[in-house]
Amino acid sequence: MRYIGIFAKNTFEDKFVKLISITITFLTILLTLYPLYYTLIYALNLPSDIRDNGYVYIIPRKISFDSFKSIFSQTRLYSALMMSVMRTILGTVTSVFFTAMVAYPLSKKYLVFRKFYLRFNIITMYFSGGIIPFYMVLKNLNLLSNFLVYIVPMLFSVFNAILFINFFMDIPEALEESAKIDGAGDFYIFIKIFIPLSAPIIATVSLFNGVAHWNDFFYPTYFIVGREDLYTLPVILFKIISQAQGAEMVRKMLGLNSAGIEVFNSIKYATMFVSILPIALVYPMLQKFFIKGMMLGSVKE
Repeated sequence: MRYIGIFAKNTFEDKFVKLISITITFLTILLTLYPLYYTLIYALNLPSDIRDNGYVYIIPRKISFDSFKSIFSQTRLYSALMMSVMRTILGTVTSVFFTAMVAYPLSKKYLVFRKFYLRFNIITMYFSGGIIPFYMVLKNLNLLSNFLVYIVPMLFSVFNAILFINFFMDIPEALEESAKIDGAGDFYIFIKIFIPLSAPIIATVSLFNGVAHWNDFFYPTYFIVGREDLYTLPVILFKIISQAQGAEMVRKMLGLNSAGIEVFNSIKYATMFVSILPIALVYPMLQKFFIKGMMLGSVKE
């Protein structure tokens, strides 16, 4: 009977732990998704309902797409969205490939001055010349107010290179040796062997780069002058939110017949939702690769 009691106690404890784990997980998911859901329902609620009742309906009494129509009716938002998409795709592809290409030789222990290169790169993670020298470099390279300012400075990341290096070091050397016996060169081995085997770390680094490019506010603000066609979505969002101060300015900027703080907030939240949605849709598709890539690329033997 004593053993039965112990078994029953352990079973109850296991169930209790599972219940606590499920509860914490559910609350975490709820707290994570609620801001996104609130952003969506605020945009879908009628501004008059919010103004008259003083709160937002959890389920909109009447769904209104006026805020989203106002967003997509503005040419500058549409062009900025397209610019963000183009920058994110091109910037991610080039950055991942360039970083992987640099990391490949650095993963070889027989590389001459390998330790020096690694230490030199790691120092740049903690120290930089500052924004003024960086600005002068971009100016001398004729990258100011140029689309390439989004691509070239972000081609290489030391942190991402370290992930690639550690991942490449886990790939068996026998694969490379057998390819070299068959006459394959280093670039061929990198493209045909290492890249196909590196899907987890490529997905992980791609997610890092994609989010960085999509959310970046620094480069278009400081290095794009007089070229509104090169503005990305975060810049346009900031301009709308910072400039629209009151009902009269909202009416003037967006061409609305009537305006108010509720109308402005509805458009603001709709714009935020549009900017968040692409990354929110991409992340679940890369999540399994993201977790595997982080684990494999962060541990060095």
